[in-house]
Amino acid sequence: MRLRVDSLFGRLFGVLLVAIVLAHLLAFAWFFHYDKPPPPGPPPEFSHQAGGSARSGPPPGTRPWFGGPVVPLTFQFVCLIVAAWYGAKLLTRPIQRLSDAAERLSEDLDSPPLQETGPREARQAAHTFNLMQQRIREQVQQRSRMLGAVSHDLRTPLARLKLRLEQINDTRLQDQMRQDLDDMIAMLDATLTYLHEQRTSEAWQWMDVQALVESLSENAQDQGANVHASGNCAPLQVQPMALRSCINNLVDNALRYAGDASIVLEDQQHQLLIRVIDHGPGIAEDQREAVFEPFFRLEGSRNRNSGGVGLGMTIAREAAERLGGQLSLEQTPGGGLTAVIRLPRVA
Repeated sequence: MRLRVDSLFGRLFGVLLVAIVLAHLLAFAWFFHYDKPPPPGPPPEFSHQAGGSARSGPPPGTRPWFGGPVVPLTFQFVCLIVAAWYGAKLLTRPIQRLSDAAERLSEDLDSPPLQETGPREARQAAHTFNLMQQRIREQVQQRSRMLGAVSHDLRTPLARLKLRLEQINDTRLQDQMRQDLDDMIAMLDATLTYLHEQRTSEAWQWMDVQALVESLSENAQDQGANVHASGNCAPLQVQPMALRSCINNLVDNALRYAGDASIVLEDQQHQLLIRVIDHGPGIAEDQREAVFEPFFRLEGSRNRNSGGVGLGMTIAREAAERLGGQLSLEQTPGGGLTAVIRLPRVA
């Protein structure tokens, strides 16, 4: 294996090698200086002539306490700890940078690219990550252009068909064809809205969720809908458009199938609960997860008057997940459906 100085392996190997060499050099020098044979002591006659007077300091021929293996071994231990700490930092720093960049990318496709600096492996990973981000951005832009083209190209012939329907004399057939065209236009609008929600990214900001819920309720009441809001909560850091889209789709779903909706706020220590409650026919427990699939509709809703396109619940769940929360369905006591949004409070 070829050793490159600018690689992560080369840098880590160099740090450990320098630490080991320095520790051993000090140990050799230390033992060379203090591990010599002790000099011989004075002859007994000299000690006797000195009158056996007490001497201060260590006896002749002994080494001081720091002349043993304690100091070099301690130095070796400290050197290896420092080398291990620095080596771990070398290993984790590129991974942490890549993790932070991936988190930023998940929130915003237009986030700044990752700097291609550091060891060779880190530069290669950053370069590959930046290429991936650029390709994802190009694909999203291409899809946006295609959506715009599809929207324009489909709406034009659909509008012409609606005009030509007026020339049909059969009133029953005319009504059926008009309903089919309205369904196609509604499906087109819902699909474009769903794809737009997927590619939209917005900044997080503090928001008065209680004021938002009360405003949505009042707007629905002004349009003749039976929607009520209750409960209170402290401001929460959210993506405003995502939260508005989530609640709106749940309220629309409740109004479509039950004719009424109640929005209840419950503020807890670590999360905010938003319940959208209706007293309609409800959904069987084994089908509550299936309704979050795109274009899924229950058998009972496959009629022209009440059935939707099948994207409202999908958009609502994806909006809740973009907010870092969860959306689940429960049975309303006494009958009906309750959609529960759980939004975490970040300390």
